[in-house]
Amino acid sequence: MPLVANTDLPSFERLQSEGSLVIPRDTAISREVRELHIGLLNMMPDKALEATERQFFRLVGESNQIARFYVHPFTLKELQRNEEGREHVEKYYKSFEQIQSDGLDALIITGANVVDPALDRQEFWSPLIEVVNWAYGNVTSILCSCLATHALLQFRYGQKRIPLSDKCWGVFSHRVRDRSHPLVAGVNTRFDVPHSRFNAVTPQQFAEAGLNVLVESDEVGVHLAASDDGLRLVFFQGHPEYDANSLLKEYKREVLRFMDDETGDYPPFPENYFTLQTRAILAEYRERVVAARNEGVELPPFPEQLISPSLDNTWHDSAEAVINNWIGQVYRSIHSG
Repeated sequence: MPLVANTDLPSFERLQSEGSLVIPRDTAISREVRELHIGLLNMMPDKALEATERQFFRLVGESNQIARFYVHPFTLKELQRNEEGREHVEKYYKSFEQIQSDGLDALIITGANVVDPALDRQEFWSPLIEVVNWAYGNVTSILCSCLATHALLQFRYGQKRIPLSDKCWGVFSHRVRDRSHPLVAGVNTRFDVPHSRFNAVTPQQFAEAGLNVLVESDEVGVHLAASDDGLRLVFFQGHPEYDANSLLKEYKREVLRFMDDETGDYPPFPENYFTLQTRAILAEYRERVVAARNEGVELPPFPEQLISPSLDNTWHDSAEAVINNWIGQVYRSIHSG
């Protein structure tokens, strides 16, 4: 069933132009169809704010459950934003107080970028915990992505994430560990998931927390886990919502940071992502960047348009299936009987 464009958020128009089924609010009101209201606590930085909206909206809207989906984005005022980001939030996002007043059926919490590895020293820590505590008692299910997973593992289960020696970055093969669980019903037994993180919660930590590990990689550990009741808390450690070019854009940002002397090292390639030809193009580009810096001349433009057509998305169908199962479980829990 479709997403309902319940606000003027530009992401709705963008999704519709890409072929997603989005219907106007007036059309939705005129028909008697059951609704699901899903909150999106978007903690991503300004440059990824709208892309993250579209990625999660798209996955929700592709569910085949018999309902219309209203997605309600909100954020935390403690997160630092530039003027453009603040204007976007003020114009299109709800406040947490509005979310509490209107209520939700389920909640998605995105990741976030942090500088200090200690999550409980972040300015958003206490406000995030306030949202989680409210949602735990008022929504059917909370789905956490990446940093949100790490935060909840620390807050609710006392399991602090562990810093990695190198960034976990790329696309990795995963295997379903518990095929009987409804969240992975009908999902391929092996599928890819993108990861992008400097920290990890280990399989042993998930086990010590009493959580059910559903999907895991031999290379990068747990991707999908759930609380023992199967639905109240769902955890992603990877980024199944990513677009095909999301890791490319991250790589480009890291290259630009190197160009601007914000980092001392040129970024490595995300693993299992670029083709051999693309790696050759980017290796040549690196040589041109280093030469230009040494000679003090203008840096060459990043070859994004040349590379983008070669990128494959090998994870979206499985991500769509998992989200469909999650929404189905939420729907049945609310409307059973």
